[in-house]
Amino acid sequence: MPVNTDKRPAVFLDKDGTLIENVPVVGDTVTVHVLPGVVDGLRLLHQAGYLLVVVTNQGGVAQGLFTEEYVKHMEQGLRLALSARQIPLAGFYYCPHHPEGIVPSYAVQCLCRKPKPGLLLRAASDLGIDLDRSWMIGDILHDVEAGRWAGCRTVLLDHGNETEWEMNETRWPDYLADGMVHAAALIVNAPSSASSRLSTSQEADDD
Repeated sequence: MPVNTDKRPAVFLDKDGTLIENVPVVGDTVTVHVLPGVVDGLRLLHQAGYLLVVVTNQGGVAQGLFTEEYVKHMEQGLRLALSARQIPLAGFYYCPHHPEGIVPSYAVQCLCRKPKPGLLLRAASDLGIDLDRSWMIGDILHDVEAGRWAGCRTVLLDHGNETEWEMNETRWPDYLADGMVHAAALIVNAPSSASSRLSTSQEADDD
């Protein structure tokens, strides 16, 4: 299949536990602690020509723990932390919904809460992203599933944040990585075609 040169590849990134520490929200205080290796890994991906797009579930809005305004301040803090190191974010997309939320307007079933792929599909439409050449990096299998449903290849960060390990055919990552630098190196050096998914995963299992 010919490559669509009008569209660019992207790396979709989960936020909490992937880019920054997942810390409890205290009042209106916004805390951004970038995880070790994230800056070097994202710089490698940026230099390789990938758009960097955050896609994050923020169900705490639906649960009344914080507001959308808080999420926007968090986005600003993350953008500033990365731009200070010459790493631009092409987009920041979040889902404020949760079906068990207590705020009625957000307590809904939606198409944007991972593992559904709505955030990735919206970003692809907005930013002109070629999903066939794109990747999803996250720390739980919901991230992997969202990436797979969107047509991307996937990397699961083995940080110990996935505790349930409920597996099915859409939740197998293409690669496991021990951090963002490792994930970035895997992506940059991976075969260019998404059709290599099964063979690459099987080889990884045989190692």
